Amino acid sequence: MIFEHNEKTKELMTRVRAFMDKHIYPNEKTYDDQMKAFGTDRWQVPQILEDLKVIAKKEGLWNLFLPDSELGGNLTNVEYAPLCEIMGRVGFASEVFNCSAPDTGNMELIERYGNEEQKEKWLKPLLDGEIRSAYLMTEPDVASSDATNISTRIERDGDEYVINGRKWWSSGVMDPRCKVSILMGKTNPEAPKHQQQSQILLPLDTPGIEIVRFLPVFGYDHAPHGHCEIKLENVRVPVENLFLGEGRGFEIAQGRLGPGRIHHCMRAIGVAERTLEKMAKRLLSREAFGKKISEYSVWEERVARARIEIESSRLLTMKAAYLMDTVGNKVARAEIAMIKVAAPKMLCSILDDAIQAHGGGGVTTDFGLASAYASARVLRIVDGPDEVHNRAVARIEFKKYREELEDLAEMNASRM
Repeated sequence: MIFEHNEKTKELMTRVRAFMDKHIYPNEKTYDDQMKAFGTDRWQVPQILEDLKVIAKKEGLWNLFLPDSELGGNLTNVEYAPLCEIMGRVGFASEVFNCSAPDTGNMELIERYGNEEQKEKWLKPLLDGEIRSAYLMTEPDVASSDATNISTRIERDGDEYVINGRKWWSSGVMDPRCKVSILMGKTNPEAPKHQQQSQILLPLDTPGIEIVRFLPVFGYDHAPHGHCEIKLENVRVPVENLFLGEGRGFEIAQGRLGPGRIHHCMRAIGVAERTLEKMAKRLLSREAFGKKISEYSVWEERVARARIEIESSRLLTMKAAYLMDTVGNKVARAEIAMIKVAAPKMLCSILDDAIQAHGGGGVTTDFGLASAYASARVLRIVDGPDEVHNRAVARIEFKKYREELEDLAEMNASRM
């Protein structure tokens, strides 16, 4: 594994950093002010976001996420990962470059598994930034950490599929620009458990879709994106909206979620870098009991630990990205699982220390730490909770030594 970025990546990193310095950081307050101006009707898009997207597109900093495709940046996971980290330093920045979730995963899914009609109807406007999308997987009535539990039914009726069920944490549906979703549901309950599920395109103006309620995160609405619970009652969509065919849902999910987990982790590292910066500056600028707070050993230890954890998380994420590029997601599954546990926990820990460093101000909206913590804590659940990823890592580890013990037992038996 080569630890130095190639020239293409370095050039893009320089351009993205310059864009952030010139257009994103100076407009963080503008974004917040425009959101506040909406009052209670917050499901609107601040104009600054659309203005900045025009500039990013003009500068060629657009759809950088899409790997191995001329439709996007044609970057590998290793090449895109550091760009994702830079964008992650500001919550709305990824969308400015049309590189935000869940659109990135949905676009990759349609590009990889969709037919030409699906690409023309949905992928093209998503790539152009004209619409947004959602991904409907998690359900309120089952433990969705085990995706075989997903119970929403997708039943064939002539030339249509009929969908019935409930979904929640349907991120993005509250956005007025959200026009389509990709839904995972059960087409054949009698099939082997990993062949029961399928994925299907679901336009959000289809009759029978009801938004039951909006779901806040620690009191934050995450507008204009938002999360919600959805009821699906006799929702009919054409048969051709199904991806690949019945029973291919798990296969598609693994293809979609692997890169998304890398993106989440790199954005988390970007937030962690900025959080450490805020914490260090706060500690250097405040005095207590006759000396700078930064001079107390407890804070030296916390700052050192933050730097160590950031560097460790970045290296592990880049290793996972490298393996995905060279040997594929399946072989890289342990590294993908490990970083999905490590990076969000790292970020939560650093944010917690930064909140402590800011005292009472840390839990207000003044420094952006409380809202960042709310988002970071969710990362320990989205795309599979820590427990599921830890289980996957442990099983891979046990498998190595189980086979060794079995071989040893076989050898001993043959000698008897």
